[in-house]
Amino acid sequence: MERVGDDMIFEEILSRLPAKVVCRFKCVSKQWCYELSTPKFVFIHARRVGNSIQKKLLSLKENSIVVDDIVAGNLEEDTSETVTFPYDVEPSFLSIIGSFNGLILLCIKRSYNELVIWNPTTRRFKMISDDYFSSYFGRHNDTGGMYFDEHNDLKVLHINCYWDVVTARVYSRHNDSWRKLNFLNGTQLGSNFYSWSPGIYSDKKIYFMVSNYWIPPGERNIVVFDVISESFSILRFPEHMEVNPCQGHFLTISNKLHVIVVQYAGELIADLVKYEHDEWIKVFSFNRARIVHHMETQERTNIIQNNKWLITSIWGDTVEVVLCNDSFNYIQHVDNYNGPKGALFLETIVSPFD
Repeated sequence: MERVGDDMIFEEILSRLPAKVVCRFKCVSKQWCYELSTPKFVFIHARRVGNSIQKKLLSLKENSIVVDDIVAGNLEEDTSETVTFPYDVEPSFLSIIGSFNGLILLCIKRSYNELVIWNPTTRRFKMISDDYFSSYFGRHNDTGGMYFDEHNDLKVLHINCYWDVVTARVYSRHNDSWRKLNFLNGTQLGSNFYSWSPGIYSDKKIYFMVSNYWIPPGERNIVVFDVISESFSILRFPEHMEVNPCQGHFLTISNKLHVIVVQYAGELIADLVKYEHDEWIKVFSFNRARIVHHMETQERTNIIQNNKWLITSIWGDTVEVVLCNDSFNYIQHVDNYNGPKGALFLETIVSPFD
């Protein structure tokens, strides 16, 4: 029998194993530790994991951080695992900014703010804050996202709005430093009247929902950040969604950008639309959309549970939608989704370090 080569072992066999198993195999030898840590292997493993319908849901509870299994878009019972954050800080002082390739970007909100890139699977983390983050992190005024550039350098985008000015900066994992980017000229999106959503990555772009949540409410903008050119642009909101007030919530399904649009037109209406070929296409309407009262959100332990999803309103409301068979079959391929104090992620071996 022909001897199996190292390339076959690492790239075709070990790359198909769960991240936690790969981490154990690093203890076999120094060579295996090196081979299983190369950028090539990490990329191949993350790509294979990304094709799975099984995801993880990280939730910030009152006194703990819990990870649950999400299979085919729904919560698996009795899979909860409590994980330890690398710093002694209450979950109430944490804000999830986004998730990308198994990494979670969080802000620790204390007397001074700290940004952390954290892999909850490998438990590795990196602080990336500098003196710029001395002010309080605002839910409406700060946002960001993560991406890889063409040189496989992990980048973190941070956007801050203060005194009508939008400041955009990008962090390089390779250089371990921040630099300022040019934002859109002639816009008022830095005003205190606007609220920014977390960013979501899709097809080499990061999307943000920016809405006017004061009187008169209803102005909606989608700000797009191109990770290749590192430039910003505006994408029109779905045209047929003209009822005010109206809000949207991003998610990606089968690597395509989608928006759950919630409208108040006598009754609460929630539709799922996707962005494809430069057009917004309605996929379906959700069943029984309703506003969730504040006390209910405190009692609800997950953003996905019993075919019900919680959607964070950009104005602070929380909306629950119920999945029917058709919507459940479609949404089970969800890749990325944030909710109240929680986010989906993949178990990968991607490192916060270069």
